[in-house]
Amino acid sequence: MNNASSASLSPIEKLKAHLELLDPITWVGVLQGIVCGAIASGQMKFNLQHLGEFALLTLLFGPLGTGFSQSVNDYYDRDLDRINEPTRPIPSGRVSERAAFWNWILVGMLAMLTSAFFAHYLGGMRGGVLFLLSVFGLIMGYIYSAPPFKLKNNVLLSAPAVGISYSLITWIAGNLLYADLRIEVVWMAVINAFIAIGLIFLNDFKAIEGDRAQGLKSLPVMIGIRGTYLVAFSLIDLAFGTFVYLMWAWEFNLMFYFSLVSFIIIVVTQILLYRDPEDGASALENAVQKSGLKNVIGKSNVKTHKSYLRYLVVNNGLYVLNVIFASILIAQKPL
Repeated sequence: MNNASSASLSPIEKLKAHLELLDPITWVGVLQGIVCGAIASGQMKFNLQHLGEFALLTLLFGPLGTGFSQSVNDYYDRDLDRINEPTRPIPSGRVSERAAFWNWILVGMLAMLTSAFFAHYLGGMRGGVLFLLSVFGLIMGYIYSAPPFKLKNNVLLSAPAVGISYSLITWIAGNLLYADLRIEVVWMAVINAFIAIGLIFLNDFKAIEGDRAQGLKSLPVMIGIRGTYLVAFSLIDLAFGTFVYLMWAWEFNLMFYFSLVSFIIIVVTQILLYRDPEDGASALENAVQKSGLKNVIGKSNVKTHKSYLRYLVVNNGLYVLNVIFASILIAQKPL
């Protein structure tokens, strides 16, 4: 059935389906880490050489690295997706299981080749560490979804694995592309990872029905919606609170006040969501829809997940502004 469906597609439609396996929307979070790490290094210049290096590193950790992990996830979650997301490329029949297998094999090989290039190009400690970081990301991307490890089935390992792979190592890689690692970047990378871990716990809302049917013990299945909010918000607020403190400790005075106001706004949104998990902060969605930005919130048929997506707009929007400004200030800070 799958082969017949995929055979009926045009080459362009097949290409789109294979690209969908790489889940391009997930590349955005990786880009934020690389951009901020590169800026915070204090050595990034807007010339042809540096922009070319930056573009290749973005390709490595975005379409190749993150795309690899997403493709592996789709391949090994194809049965689960028939329940949760039947429109995905494999369960919908737009990509055969064999073609999906070769998708992540080829993307993984390209990622390894690009990693080896950076090890040779940068040389020394920076090149070696950057190579190890990218290989580590690929390994984590594979064992997250593939048996026998399948980290995503372990509630204590799944979110940290993604947070470290997507958020922590990208900040460090962006820094290493242009200079030796700064301690401030290490702090920012850890903060980013903790916030990502909290958001990943909340993203599990979309798969509650499928997880229960498959016997998977995700955090929402184990402790419920409000319990998951408490755990996730605690991680996010601990990380953002640390960020606010660092802005004060590093004497970024204006940045401190901006981050403090941002933190208060995020906490207020969290309270709204906790009080009403299904319709919390619904005024935000109404405002976004009226503005014409219909796809900003995201699509979801699960009300609790859709409510989380509203919160995500506020959290990520404010957080990205904060870390970009902070990266610029770190770059100007004496070593």
